Amino acid sequence: QVQLVESGGGLVQPGGSLRLSCAASGSIFSIDAMGWYRQAPGKERELVASITSGDSTRHVDSVKGRFTISRDNAKNTTYLQMNSLKPEDTAVYYCNAVVRLVRGWGTTAYNYWGQGTQVTVSS
Repeated sequence: QVQLVESGGGLVQPGGSLRLSCAASGSIFSIDAMGWYRQAPGKERELVASITSGDSTRHVDSVKGRFTISRDNAKNTTYLQMNSLKPEDTAVYYCNAVVRLVRGWGTTAYNYWGQGTQVTVSS
């Protein structure tokens, strides 16, 4: 089985920074895309940023220039550096990964989610 474990959330003042981490563990053959989503109270979960196995990144317009996604393939870990945080960034942040597991003579991709970490931006 595969687990995604997130860390790094917390309470920060507007303008502050946080760095989220998400480590994948288990019988992993490889990891395709990894991403960060967030869900604020009363709102739908939205994609914040994603990164492919080739390090191609995409960030939603509302966080461009403030957030940066990265990954360490050797550690099966993705990071989200969040700078210049705003109150509207307050949400539960979820890690997502498309993980390839060995199945027979090949591999099959499965989608996994972390448990979520709370980010609160408030003075």
